[in-house]
Amino acid sequence: MTNRTMHTLTQGSDEWMAFRLTKFGASEAAAMLGLSTKVKRTELLHMKHTGNPREYSDWVQKNIFDYGHEVEALARPVVEEIIGDDLYPVTCSDGELSVSLDGMTMDEETVWEHKQYNEALFDSIINDVLPDEHMPQAQQGLMVSKAKRLLFTCSDGTREKMASMWVYPDEAYFERICAGWDQFAKDLAEYVAQPIEVKPIGRTPETLPALRIELTGQVVTSNLTDFKQHALAVLGNINRELKTDQDFADAAKTVTWCEDVESRLAAAKQHALSQTQTIDALFSTIDDISAEARAIRLELNKLVEKRKTEIKDAALVERRQKFTEHVATLDAELKIVRLEVAMPDFAAAAKNKRTVATLYDALDTALAAGKITADTAARDLRAKLDWYRPHDEAYGFLFRDLQQLIQKPVDDFKLIVTTRIEQHKLAEDHRAREAAEAAVQAAAQTEAAPVALAAIKTTAVVQGVLPIASTRPPNSAPTLRLGQINERLAPISLTADGLATLGIQHAATDKAAKLYYEEDFPRICNALVQHALAAMEVNA
Repeated sequence: MTNRTMHTLTQGSDEWMAFRLTKFGASEAAAMLGLSTKVKRTELLHMKHTGNPREYSDWVQKNIFDYGHEVEALARPVVEEIIGDDLYPVTCSDGELSVSLDGMTMDEETVWEHKQYNEALFDSIINDVLPDEHMPQAQQGLMVSKAKRLLFTCSDGTREKMASMWVYPDEAYFERICAGWDQFAKDLAEYVAQPIEVKPIGRTPETLPALRIELTGQVVTSNLTDFKQHALAVLGNINRELKTDQDFADAAKTVTWCEDVESRLAAAKQHALSQTQTIDALFSTIDDISAEARAIRLELNKLVEKRKTEIKDAALVERRQKFTEHVATLDAELKIVRLEVAMPDFAAAAKNKRTVATLYDALDTALAAGKITADTAARDLRAKLDWYRPHDEAYGFLFRDLQQLIQKPVDDFKLIVTTRIEQHKLAEDHRAREAAEAAVQAAAQTEAAPVALAAIKTTAVVQGVLPIASTRPPNSAPTLRLGQINERLAPISLTADGLATLGIQHAATDKAAKLYYEEDFPRICNALVQHALAAMEVNA
Protein backbone atom coordinates (compact mmCIF):
# COMPACT_ATOMS: atom_id res chain seq x y z
CA MET A 1 0.00 0.00 0.00
CA THR A 2 1.74 3.17 -1.20
CA ASN A 3 -0.82 5.48 -2.82
CA ARG A 4 -1.99 7.79 -0.04
CA THR A 5 -4.61 10.37 -1.00
CA MET A 6 -5.58 13.40 1.09
CA HIS A 7 -9.24 14.44 1.10
CA THR A 8 -10.61 17.89 1.83
CA LEU A 9 -13.57 16.89 3.99
CA THR A 10 -15.07 18.34 7.14
CA GLN A 11 -15.42 15.62 9.75
CA GLY A 12 -19.09 15.05 10.51
CA SER A 13 -20.37 16.56 7.24
CA ASP A 14 -22.68 14.71 4.84
CA GLU A 15 -19.83 14.47 2.33
CA TRP A 16 -17.58 12.96 4.96
CA MET A 17 -20.26 10.44 5.96
CA ALA A 18 -20.79 9.44 2.32
CA PHE A 19 -17.01 9.02 1.93
CA ARG A 20 -16.82 6.77 5.01
CA LEU A 21 -19.63 4.62 3.66
CA THR A 22 -17.59 3.70 0.57
CA LYS A 23 -14.34 3.02 2.45
CA PHE A 24 -13.14 0.66 5.13
CA GLY A 25 -12.39 3.11 7.93
CA ALA A 26 -9.81 2.78 10.69
CA SER A 27 -12.48 3.31 13.36
CA GLU A 28 -14.30 0.25 11.94
CA ALA A 29 -11.24 -2.03 11.97
CA ALA A 30 -11.84 -3.34 15.49
CA ALA A 31 -15.40 -4.38 14.59
CA MET A 32 -14.13 -5.98 11.38
CA LEU A 33 -11.66 -8.08 13.41
CA GLY A 34 -14.29 -8.95 16.01
CA LEU A 35 -12.47 -6.98 18.74
CA SER A 36 -15.00 -4.22 19.33
CA THR A 37 -17.12 -4.21 22.48
CA LYS A 38 -19.54 -1.74 20.89
CA VAL A 39 -20.18 -3.11 17.41
CA LYS A 40 -20.66 -6.68 16.22
CA ARG A 41 -19.01 -7.69 12.96
CA THR A 42 -22.40 -8.65 11.50
CA GLU A 43 -23.72 -5.17 12.34
CA LEU A 44 -20.87 -3.59 10.38
CA LEU A 45 -21.59 -5.93 7.46
CA HIS A 46 -25.26 -4.93 7.53
CA MET A 47 -24.53 -1.18 7.52
CA LYS A 48 -21.99 -1.48 4.69
CA HIS A 49 -24.46 -3.63 2.76
CA THR A 50 -27.48 -1.34 3.06
CA GLY A 51 -25.53 1.68 1.84
CA ASN A 52 -28.00 4.21 3.28
CA PRO A 53 -25.92 7.35 4.06
CA ARG A 54 -28.33 8.75 6.63
CA GLU A 55 -28.82 5.43 8.39
CA TYR A 56 -25.07 4.88 8.29
CA SER A 57 -24.49 8.38 9.69
CA ASP A 58 -26.75 7.68 12.67
CA TRP A 59 -25.01 4.36 13.20
CA VAL A 60 -21.55 5.96 13.11
CA GLN A 61 -22.64 8.63 15.57
CA LYS A 62 -23.96 6.01 17.98
CA ASN A 63 -21.32 3.30 17.68
CA ILE A 64 -18.09 4.77 16.31
CA PHE A 65 -17.90 8.26 17.78
CA ASP A 66 -17.20 8.28 21.48
CA TYR A 67 -18.77 11.71 22.05
CA GLY A 68 -15.32 13.08 22.68
CA HIS A 69 -15.15 15.90 20.14
CA GLU A 70 -15.79 18.57 22.74
CA VAL A 71 -13.00 17.41 25.05
CA GLU A 72 -10.80 16.73 22.02
CA ALA A 73 -10.78 20.46 21.29
CA LEU A 74 -9.77 21.17 24.88
CA ALA A 75 -7.01 18.56 24.78
CA ARG A 76 -5.50 19.70 21.46
CA PRO A 77 -3.40 22.63 22.82
CA VAL A 78 -1.98 20.44 25.58
CA VAL A 79 -1.07 17.68 23.12
CA GLU A 80 0.54 20.20 20.76
CA GLU A 81 2.81 21.17 23.65
CA ILE A 82 3.75 17.51 24.14
CA ILE A 83 4.48 17.00 20.44
CA GLY A 84 6.07 20.40 19.95
CA ASP A 85 4.15 21.12 16.76
CA ASP A 86 0.73 22.19 15.52
CA LEU A 87 -1.90 19.57 14.67
CA TYR A 88 -4.59 19.71 12.04
CA PRO A 89 -7.39 17.17 11.39
CA VAL A 90 -7.04 15.19 8.18
CA THR A 91 -8.88 12.50 6.24
CA CYS A 92 -6.85 10.29 3.91
CA SER A 93 -7.20 7.00 2.08
CA ASP A 94 -5.13 4.33 0.41
CA GLY A 95 -7.18 2.19 -1.94
CA GLU A 96 -10.25 0.92 -0.09
CA LEU A 97 -8.87 1.81 3.35
CA SER A 98 -9.27 5.19 5.01
CA VAL A 99 -8.61 7.04 8.26
CA SER A 100 -9.90 10.26 9.78
CA LEU A 101 -7.18 11.51 12.09
CA ASP A 102 -7.78 13.91 14.96
CA GLY A 103 -4.44 15.50 14.17
CA MET A 104 -1.37 15.43 11.92
CA THR A 105 1.77 17.57 12.04
CA MET A 106 2.85 19.66 9.06
CA ASP A 107 5.74 17.31 8.29
CA GLU A 108 3.17 14.44 8.21
CA GLU A 109 5.38 12.24 10.40
CA THR A 110 3.28 12.39 13.58
CA VAL A 111 -0.46 11.77 13.94
CA TRP A 112 -2.82 11.97 16.91
CA GLU A 113 -5.86 10.01 18.05
CA HIS A 114 -7.98 11.16 21.02
CA LYS A 115 -10.51 9.20 23.09
CA GLN A 116 -12.83 10.57 25.74
CA TYR A 117 -11.81 9.77 29.30
CA ASN A 118 -12.80 6.49 30.87
CA GLU A 119 -11.04 5.00 33.84
CA ALA A 120 -10.13 1.61 32.36
CA LEU A 121 -8.61 3.07 29.18
CA PHE A 122 -6.85 5.81 31.16
CA ASP A 123 -5.22 3.27 33.52
CA SER A 124 -4.15 1.08 30.60
CA ILE A 125 -2.45 3.96 28.78
CA ILE A 126 -0.74 5.05 32.00
CA ASN A 127 0.84 1.57 31.98
CA ASP A 128 1.79 2.04 28.31
CA VAL A 129 -0.58 -0.70 27.13
CA LEU A 130 -3.03 0.03 24.32
CA PRO A 131 -6.07 -2.30 24.63
CA ASP A 132 -6.75 -4.71 21.77
CA GLU A 133 -9.97 -2.89 20.94
CA HIS A 134 -8.08 0.31 20.04
CA MET A 135 -4.94 -1.12 18.39
CA PRO A 136 -6.59 -1.79 14.97
CA GLN A 137 -7.61 1.87 14.60
CA ALA A 138 -4.16 3.08 15.60
CA GLN A 139 -2.32 0.71 13.25
CA GLN A 140 -4.62 1.39 10.28
CA GLY A 141 -4.13 5.11 10.93
CA LEU A 142 -0.37 4.65 10.72
CA MET A 143 -0.60 2.38 7.68
CA VAL A 144 -2.83 4.68 5.62
CA SER A 145 -1.27 7.99 6.69
CA LYS A 146 2.33 6.69 6.29
CA ALA A 147 3.19 8.49 9.54
CA LYS A 148 6.15 7.36 11.63
CA ARG A 149 4.36 7.50 14.98
CA LEU A 150 0.93 8.02 16.54
CA LEU A 151 0.18 9.63 19.89
CA PHE A 152 -2.85 7.96 21.47
CA THR A 153 -4.51 10.14 24.12
CA CYS A 154 -7.31 9.54 26.63
CA SER A 155 -8.56 12.62 28.48
CA ASP A 156 -11.44 14.76 29.66
CA GLY A 157 -9.71 17.81 28.23
CA THR A 158 -7.74 18.64 31.37
CA ARG A 159 -4.09 18.06 32.18
CA GLU A 160 -5.02 16.22 35.37
CA LYS A 161 -6.97 13.52 33.58
CA MET A 162 -4.88 13.07 30.46
CA ALA A 163 -2.81 10.02 29.55
CA SER A 164 -0.90 9.51 26.30
CA MET A 165 1.30 6.82 24.78
CA TRP A 166 3.22 6.43 21.53
CA VAL A 167 2.24 3.76 19.02
CA TYR A 168 4.60 2.81 16.19
CA PRO A 169 4.02 1.04 12.86
CA ASP A 170 3.81 -2.75 13.09
CA GLU A 171 4.17 -4.51 9.73
CA ALA A 172 2.70 -7.75 11.08
CA TYR A 173 -0.37 -5.85 12.28
CA PHE A 174 -0.62 -4.14 8.89
CA GLU A 175 -0.80 -7.58 7.26
CA ARG A 176 -3.44 -8.66 9.77
CA ILE A 177 -5.59 -5.63 8.98
CA CYS A 178 -5.25 -6.08 5.20
CA ALA A 179 -6.10 -9.78 5.46
CA GLY A 180 -9.06 -8.94 7.67
CA TRP A 181 -10.49 -6.39 5.25
CA ASP A 182 -9.95 -8.80 2.34
CA GLN A 183 -12.09 -11.40 4.11
CA PHE A 184 -14.63 -8.75 5.10
CA ALA A 185 -14.95 -7.70 1.45
CA LYS A 186 -15.62 -11.33 0.47
CA ASP A 187 -18.25 -11.68 3.20
CA LEU A 188 -19.80 -8.37 2.18
CA ALA A 189 -20.13 -9.55 -1.42
CA GLU A 190 -22.02 -12.65 -0.23
CA TYR A 191 -24.01 -10.90 2.51
CA VAL A 192 -27.77 -11.27 2.55
CA ALA A 193 -29.51 -8.71 4.75
CA GLN A 194 -31.55 -10.15 7.59
CA PRO A 195 -34.52 -8.41 9.21
CA ILE A 196 -33.41 -6.13 12.04
CA GLU A 197 -33.69 -8.14 15.23
CA VAL A 198 -36.24 -7.02 17.76
CA LYS A 199 -35.66 -8.83 21.01
CA PRO A 200 -38.64 -11.18 21.42
CA ILE A 201 -41.02 -10.66 24.33
CA GLY A 202 -42.57 -13.92 25.40
CA ARG A 203 -46.34 -14.38 25.35
CA THR A 204 -48.23 -16.62 27.74
CA PRO A 205 -51.21 -18.71 26.67
CA GLU A 206 -54.71 -17.35 27.13
CA THR A 207 -55.52 -16.52 30.75
CA LEU A 208 -57.76 -19.16 32.31
CA PRO A 209 -61.04 -18.06 33.92
CA ALA A 210 -61.26 -17.97 37.70
CA LEU A 211 -62.19 -21.31 39.18
CA ARG A 212 -65.28 -20.80 41.40
CA ILE A 213 -66.12 -23.38 44.08
CA GLU A 214 -68.61 -23.14 46.95
CA LEU A 215 -69.11 -26.00 49.38
CA THR A 216 -71.51 -26.81 52.22
CA GLY A 217 -70.51 -30.39 52.87
CA GLN A 218 -71.03 -31.01 49.17
CA VAL A 219 -70.40 -29.02 46.00
CA VAL A 220 -73.09 -26.34 45.92
CA THR A 221 -71.95 -24.37 42.88
CA SER A 222 -68.95 -24.74 40.57
CA ASN A 223 -67.91 -23.92 37.00
CA LEU A 224 -65.53 -26.86 37.13
CA THR A 225 -66.77 -28.62 33.98
CA ASP A 226 -66.50 -25.49 31.82
CA PHE A 227 -63.19 -24.61 33.44
CA LYS A 228 -61.72 -28.03 32.63
CA GLN A 229 -62.88 -27.93 29.01
CA HIS A 230 -61.46 -24.43 28.51
CA ALA A 231 -58.21 -25.17 30.35
CA LEU A 232 -57.44 -28.34 28.40
CA ALA A 233 -58.16 -26.55 25.12
CA VAL A 234 -55.70 -23.79 26.02
CA LEU A 235 -53.09 -26.30 27.16
CA GLY A 236 -53.51 -28.34 24.00
CA ASN A 237 -52.77 -25.32 21.78
CA ILE A 238 -49.41 -24.56 23.36
CA ASN A 239 -46.60 -24.59 20.73
CA ARG A 240 -43.98 -27.32 21.16
CA GLU A 241 -42.09 -26.61 17.88
CA LEU A 242 -39.31 -24.22 18.91
CA LYS A 243 -37.40 -22.65 16.02
CA THR A 244 -37.03 -18.89 16.46
CA ASP A 245 -36.03 -16.62 19.32
CA GLN A 246 -39.73 -15.71 19.60
CA ASP A 247 -40.61 -19.38 20.08
CA PHE A 248 -38.04 -19.67 22.86
CA ALA A 249 -39.30 -16.52 24.56
CA ASP A 250 -42.90 -17.79 24.37
CA ALA A 251 -41.87 -21.16 25.78
CA ALA A 252 -40.06 -19.57 28.72
CA LYS A 253 -43.14 -17.48 29.53
CA THR A 254 -45.37 -20.53 29.16
CA VAL A 255 -43.27 -22.47 31.66
CA THR A 256 -43.87 -19.70 34.19
CA TRP A 257 -47.56 -19.62 33.26
CA CYS A 258 -47.87 -23.37 33.82
CA GLU A 259 -46.26 -23.02 37.22
CA ASP A 260 -48.83 -20.34 38.07
CA VAL A 261 -51.71 -22.55 36.90
CA GLU A 262 -50.44 -25.39 39.06
CA SER A 263 -50.17 -23.08 42.05
CA ARG A 264 -53.67 -21.65 41.55
CA LEU A 265 -55.19 -25.12 41.20
CA ALA A 266 -53.40 -26.31 44.29
CA ALA A 267 -54.73 -23.28 46.17
CA ALA A 268 -58.30 -23.92 44.94
CA LYS A 269 -58.02 -27.53 45.96
CA GLN A 270 -56.77 -26.59 49.39
CA HIS A 271 -59.55 -24.03 49.76
CA ALA A 272 -62.16 -26.66 48.87
CA LEU A 273 -60.52 -29.15 51.17
CA SER A 274 -60.94 -26.74 54.04
CA GLN A 275 -64.71 -26.77 53.44
CA THR A 276 -65.23 -30.51 53.13
CA GLN A 277 -63.33 -33.73 53.35
CA THR A 278 -64.86 -35.87 50.58
CA ILE A 279 -65.44 -34.27 47.21
CA ASP A 280 -63.80 -36.84 44.91
CA ALA A 281 -65.07 -35.52 41.59
CA LEU A 282 -63.94 -32.00 42.35
CA PHE A 283 -60.46 -33.02 43.37
CA SER A 284 -60.13 -35.49 40.52
CA THR A 285 -60.86 -32.76 37.99
CA ILE A 286 -58.48 -30.33 39.62
CA ASP A 287 -55.78 -33.00 39.69
CA ASP A 288 -56.33 -33.72 35.98
CA ILE A 289 -55.87 -30.08 34.97
CA SER A 290 -52.93 -29.57 37.30
CA ALA A 291 -51.25 -32.72 35.99
CA GLU A 292 -51.70 -31.54 32.38
CA ALA A 293 -50.21 -28.14 33.17
CA ARG A 294 -47.27 -29.76 34.94
CA ALA A 295 -46.67 -32.19 32.08
CA ILE A 296 -46.63 -29.36 29.56
CA ARG A 297 -44.29 -27.32 31.75
CA LEU A 298 -41.83 -30.19 32.03
CA GLU A 299 -42.11 -30.99 28.33
CA LEU A 300 -41.48 -27.38 27.32
CA ASN A 301 -38.48 -27.17 29.62
CA LYS A 302 -36.99 -30.23 27.93
CA LEU A 303 -37.92 -28.95 24.46
CA VAL A 304 -36.30 -25.58 25.10
CA GLU A 305 -33.03 -27.18 26.19
CA LYS A 306 -33.17 -29.81 23.43
CA ARG A 307 -33.87 -27.25 20.70
CA LYS A 308 -31.16 -24.94 21.96
CA THR A 309 -28.71 -27.82 21.77
CA GLU A 310 -29.90 -28.77 18.26
CA ILE A 311 -29.56 -25.20 16.96
CA LYS A 312 -26.14 -24.80 18.54
CA ASP A 313 -24.89 -28.16 17.25
CA ALA A 314 -26.17 -27.47 13.73
CA ALA A 315 -24.55 -24.03 13.74
CA LEU A 316 -21.24 -25.49 14.92
CA VAL A 317 -21.28 -28.20 12.25
CA GLU A 318 -22.12 -25.68 9.52
CA ARG A 319 -19.26 -23.31 10.45
CA ARG A 320 -16.78 -26.16 10.78
CA GLN A 321 -17.80 -27.39 7.33
CA LYS A 322 -17.42 -23.91 5.84
CA PHE A 323 -13.95 -23.57 7.33
CA THR A 324 -12.95 -27.03 6.09
CA GLU A 325 -14.16 -26.16 2.57
CA HIS A 326 -12.24 -22.87 2.65
CA VAL A 327 -9.01 -24.63 3.60
CA ALA A 328 -9.62 -27.31 0.94
CA THR A 329 -9.94 -24.59 -1.71
CA LEU A 330 -6.63 -23.05 -0.64
CA ASP A 331 -4.95 -26.48 -0.60
CA ALA A 332 -6.14 -27.09 -4.17
CA GLU A 333 -4.44 -23.85 -5.23
CA LEU A 334 -1.19 -24.75 -3.45
CA LYS A 335 -1.18 -28.27 -5.02
CA ILE A 336 2.11 -29.74 -3.76
CA VAL A 337 1.80 -28.71 -0.10
CA ARG A 338 -1.06 -28.35 2.36
CA LEU A 339 -2.01 -25.76 4.95
CA GLU A 340 -1.52 -26.65 8.58
CA VAL A 341 -3.99 -24.37 10.37
CA ALA A 342 -6.08 -25.15 13.41
CA MET A 343 -9.87 -25.26 13.30
CA PRO A 344 -11.27 -22.13 15.02
CA ASP A 345 -12.56 -22.79 18.54
CA PHE A 346 -16.23 -22.50 17.63
CA ALA A 347 -17.32 -24.15 20.87
CA ALA A 348 -15.66 -21.41 22.90
CA ALA A 349 -17.19 -18.74 20.66
CA ALA A 350 -20.67 -20.22 21.20
CA LYS A 351 -20.33 -20.39 24.96
CA ASN A 352 -22.88 -18.39 27.02
CA LYS A 353 -24.74 -17.11 23.94
CA ARG A 354 -28.39 -16.91 24.99
CA THR A 355 -30.06 -16.02 21.70
CA VAL A 356 -29.84 -17.40 18.18
CA ALA A 357 -28.73 -14.01 16.87
CA THR A 358 -25.80 -13.65 19.27
CA LEU A 359 -24.84 -17.29 18.69
CA TYR A 360 -24.70 -16.83 14.91
CA ASP A 361 -22.80 -13.55 15.20
CA ALA A 362 -20.16 -15.10 17.47
CA LEU A 363 -19.72 -18.15 15.21
CA ASP A 364 -19.57 -16.09 12.00
CA THR A 365 -16.98 -13.78 13.56
CA ALA A 366 -14.89 -16.80 14.61
CA LEU A 367 -15.26 -18.26 11.09
CA ALA A 368 -14.08 -15.01 9.51
CA ALA A 369 -11.08 -14.90 11.85
CA GLY A 370 -10.25 -18.49 10.93
CA LYS A 371 -10.45 -17.73 7.21
CA ILE A 372 -8.18 -14.72 7.70
CA THR A 373 -5.62 -16.93 9.45
CA ALA A 374 -5.84 -19.54 6.68
CA ASP A 375 -5.50 -16.93 3.92
CA THR A 376 -2.46 -15.43 5.64
CA ALA A 377 -0.85 -18.87 5.95
CA ALA A 378 -1.64 -19.60 2.28
CA ARG A 379 0.04 -16.36 1.17
CA ASP A 380 3.10 -17.32 3.19
CA LEU A 381 3.26 -20.77 1.55
CA ARG A 382 2.75 -19.31 -1.94
CA ALA A 383 5.67 -16.93 -1.44
CA LYS A 384 7.90 -19.80 -0.26
CA LEU A 385 6.81 -21.99 -3.17
CA ASP A 386 7.57 -19.21 -5.68
CA TRP A 387 11.10 -19.07 -4.29
CA TYR A 388 11.48 -22.87 -4.13
CA ARG A 389 10.16 -23.91 -7.57
CA PRO A 390 13.34 -23.05 -9.56
CA HIS A 391 15.19 -25.60 -7.38
CA ASP A 392 12.55 -28.31 -7.64
CA GLU A 393 13.30 -29.69 -11.12
CA ALA A 394 16.95 -30.49 -10.44
CA TYR A 395 16.83 -31.15 -6.70
CA GLY A 396 13.25 -32.05 -5.85
CA PHE A 397 14.36 -35.53 -4.77
CA LEU A 398 16.19 -33.92 -1.84
CA PHE A 399 12.95 -32.54 -0.39
CA ARG A 400 10.58 -35.43 0.15
CA ASP A 401 9.74 -33.73 3.46
CA LEU A 402 8.76 -30.44 1.79
CA GLN A 403 5.37 -30.47 3.56
CA GLN A 404 7.09 -30.24 6.93
CA LEU A 405 9.91 -27.93 5.87
CA ILE A 406 7.71 -25.30 4.24
CA GLN A 407 5.82 -24.72 7.49
CA LYS A 408 8.99 -23.25 9.04
CA PRO A 409 9.71 -19.49 9.08
CA VAL A 410 10.78 -18.27 5.66
CA ASP A 411 14.43 -17.64 6.59
CA ASP A 412 14.75 -21.08 8.18
CA PHE A 413 13.10 -22.69 5.16
CA LYS A 414 15.43 -21.00 2.68
CA LEU A 415 18.47 -21.90 4.76
CA ILE A 416 17.51 -25.58 4.89
CA VAL A 417 16.89 -25.72 1.13
CA THR A 418 20.12 -23.99 0.14
CA THR A 419 22.15 -26.00 2.67
CA ARG A 420 20.84 -29.33 1.40
CA ILE A 421 21.55 -28.40 -2.19
CA GLU A 422 25.09 -27.26 -1.37
CA GLN A 423 25.75 -30.42 0.62
CA HIS A 424 24.46 -32.51 -2.27
CA LYS A 425 26.71 -30.69 -4.74
CA LEU A 426 29.73 -31.21 -2.50
CA ALA A 427 28.89 -34.90 -2.17
CA GLU A 428 28.53 -35.17 -5.95
CA ASP A 429 31.90 -33.52 -6.50
CA HIS A 430 33.50 -35.84 -3.96
CA ARG A 431 32.01 -38.90 -5.63
CA ALA A 432 33.14 -37.65 -9.03
CA ARG A 433 36.72 -37.27 -7.82
CA GLU A 434 36.66 -40.75 -6.31
CA ALA A 435 35.24 -42.15 -9.54
CA ALA A 436 37.93 -40.42 -11.61
CA GLU A 437 40.65 -41.80 -9.37
CA ALA A 438 39.14 -45.26 -9.63
CA ALA A 439 39.04 -44.92 -13.41
CA VAL A 440 42.72 -43.98 -13.53
CA GLN A 441 43.61 -46.96 -11.37
CA ALA A 442 41.51 -49.24 -13.53
CA ALA A 443 43.22 -47.91 -16.65
CA ALA A 444 46.64 -48.59 -15.18
CA GLN A 445 45.65 -52.11 -14.28
CA THR A 446 44.25 -52.67 -17.76
CA GLU A 447 47.47 -51.53 -19.46
CA ALA A 448 49.40 -54.13 -17.49
CA ALA A 449 47.03 -56.96 -18.38
CA PRO A 450 48.05 -59.68 -20.88
CA VAL A 451 47.30 -59.13 -24.56
CA ALA A 452 45.10 -62.21 -24.53
CA LEU A 453 42.74 -60.54 -22.05
CA ALA A 454 42.55 -57.50 -24.33
CA ALA A 455 41.62 -59.77 -27.22
CA ILE A 456 38.83 -61.34 -25.17
CA LYS A 457 37.53 -57.87 -24.25
CA THR A 458 37.74 -56.83 -27.88
CA THR A 459 35.56 -59.77 -28.90
CA ALA A 460 33.06 -58.90 -26.15
CA VAL A 461 32.87 -55.28 -27.26
CA VAL A 462 32.45 -56.20 -30.90
CA GLN A 463 29.58 -58.48 -29.94
CA GLY A 464 28.10 -55.72 -27.72
CA VAL A 465 28.13 -57.94 -24.63
CA LEU A 466 30.89 -56.54 -22.40
CA PRO A 467 30.19 -58.10 -18.99
CA ILE A 468 30.17 -55.66 -16.10
CA ALA A 469 29.47 -57.07 -12.65
CA SER A 470 26.68 -55.35 -10.74
CA THR A 471 27.49 -54.00 -7.28
CA ARG A 472 24.18 -52.29 -6.60
CA PRO A 473 23.03 -52.55 -3.01
CA PRO A 474 19.47 -53.88 -3.01
CA ASN A 475 18.02 -51.00 -0.97
CA SER A 476 19.59 -47.95 -2.64
CA ALA A 477 17.49 -45.52 -4.70
CA PRO A 478 18.45 -44.47 -8.25
CA THR A 479 19.15 -40.71 -8.13
CA LEU A 480 21.96 -40.20 -10.66
CA ARG A 481 20.65 -38.54 -13.84
CA LEU A 482 22.14 -39.11 -17.27
CA GLY A 483 22.77 -35.37 -17.54
CA GLN A 484 24.83 -35.45 -14.35
CA ILE A 485 26.89 -38.37 -15.72
CA ASN A 486 27.68 -36.35 -18.87
CA GLU A 487 28.62 -33.32 -16.74
CA ARG A 488 31.16 -35.45 -14.87
CA LEU A 489 32.59 -37.03 -18.05
CA ALA A 490 32.67 -33.87 -20.19
CA PRO A 491 33.64 -33.56 -22.97
CA ILE A 492 32.53 -37.20 -23.36
CA SER A 493 28.77 -37.43 -23.92
CA LEU A 494 26.81 -40.65 -23.46
CA THR A 495 23.29 -41.78 -24.26
CA ALA A 496 21.09 -44.28 -22.46
CA ASP A 497 21.37 -46.60 -25.47
CA GLY A 498 25.14 -46.31 -25.44
CA LEU A 499 25.30 -47.24 -21.78
CA ALA A 500 22.98 -50.15 -22.42
CA THR A 501 25.45 -51.37 -25.09
CA LEU A 502 28.12 -51.36 -22.39
CA GLY A 503 25.84 -53.51 -20.24
CA ILE A 504 24.55 -50.78 -17.92
CA GLN A 505 20.78 -50.26 -18.00
CA HIS A 506 19.00 -47.27 -16.39
CA ALA A 507 17.15 -48.21 -13.19
CA ALA A 508 14.25 -45.73 -13.35
CA THR A 509 12.91 -42.64 -15.10
CA ASP A 510 11.75 -39.23 -13.80
CA LYS A 511 9.66 -37.69 -16.57
CA ALA A 512 12.13 -37.79 -19.52
CA ALA A 513 15.24 -38.19 -17.37
CA LYS A 514 16.96 -41.59 -17.09
CA LEU A 515 18.05 -42.44 -13.52
CA TYR A 516 20.97 -44.66 -12.49
CA TYR A 517 22.34 -45.80 -9.19
CA GLU A 518 25.19 -43.70 -7.81
CA GLU A 519 27.19 -46.94 -7.59
CA ASP A 520 26.86 -47.26 -11.39
CA PHE A 521 29.24 -44.36 -12.03
CA PRO A 522 32.50 -46.23 -11.26
CA ARG A 523 31.23 -49.11 -13.41
CA ILE A 524 30.48 -46.68 -16.24
CA CYS A 525 33.96 -45.21 -16.01
CA ASN A 526 35.51 -48.68 -15.94
CA ALA A 527 33.43 -49.80 -18.92
CA LEU A 528 34.50 -46.73 -20.91
CA VAL A 529 38.15 -47.36 -20.14
CA GLN A 530 37.89 -51.01 -21.11
CA HIS A 531 36.00 -50.10 -24.26
CA ALA A 532 38.64 -47.53 -25.22
CA LEU A 533 41.48 -49.98 -24.60
CA ALA A 534 39.74 -52.65 -26.60
CA ALA A 535 39.26 -50.24 -29.47
CA MET A 536 42.92 -49.32 -29.29
CA GLU A 537 43.92 -52.99 -29.47
CA VAL A 538 41.67 -53.59 -32.45
CA ASN A 539 43.07 -50.63 -34.37
CA ALA A 540 46.69 -50.99 -33.30
